[in-house]
Amino acid sequence: MTTTEVAAIVHGLPVTIVHKDIKHLHLAVYPPDGRVRIAVPEGVSDQAVHATIAARLPWIRHQQASFQRQERETVREMVSGETHWFNGRRFRLRIAETRAKPTVTLAGGDVMELQVSPGATAEDRRALLDRWYRERLREQVPALLDRWAGVVGVERPDWRVRHMRTRWGSCRTGSRRIWVNLELAKKPRRHLEYIVVHELIHLAIRHHDAAFQARLDQLMPHWQQLRSELGALPLGHERWPD
Repeated sequence: MTTTEVAAIVHGLPVTIVHKDIKHLHLAVYPPDGRVRIAVPEGVSDQAVHATIAARLPWIRHQQASFQRQERETVREMVSGETHWFNGRRFRLRIAETRAKPTVTLAGGDVMELQVSPGATAEDRRALLDRWYRERLREQVPALLDRWAGVVGVERPDWRVRHMRTRWGSCRTGSRRIWVNLELAKKPRRHLEYIVVHELIHLAIRHHDAAFQARLDQLMPHWQQLRSELGALPLGHERWPD
């Protein structure tokens, strides 16, 4: 697929315009800073692109303002007393040194204990916690796929976890694989479920068109509430998402 990307100023707004081999135009505003990107089919004129952006300016400004208001996590130093999240719950971090294998344990009602080797750096501790989050998603996602793939009407796909700066999830229809953002381990499980269902529907309906929304309305009538809840939660320090 041939793709060309151009940076432009449209109606005073910095916009990335991407021409690619697609059927429908897609406009998106990405956190954390409200970056605007529009993907357009080959052959669509600049005039048509500018007209589309002009028509959506109020929506674009609203999205950017929402991102500016949204709470963001501070940089985590990975020391005792910090706040960390899992499944939508707040935990107080406790660092304990050990000669045994490093582990993460939920100790008591609100304590997340990292047992680390003596001299472990902040990056070592962060990597340990990321691995733990990844393992928790690997425990949770398969059950959601088993529950929803048949309901959506698609075969259970392959899936992976990774850090993503601009999306909570993504779908590769060609390889029949979905990706889940590692940050979802911190969010309530209902939000993880929403993202899984969203990406499963993409295996059947590629674009965010009327058919896609109708299917989502049918299977998960409260999806817009879930999307709003997810958007209102604190953003990770380094990202992000869609």
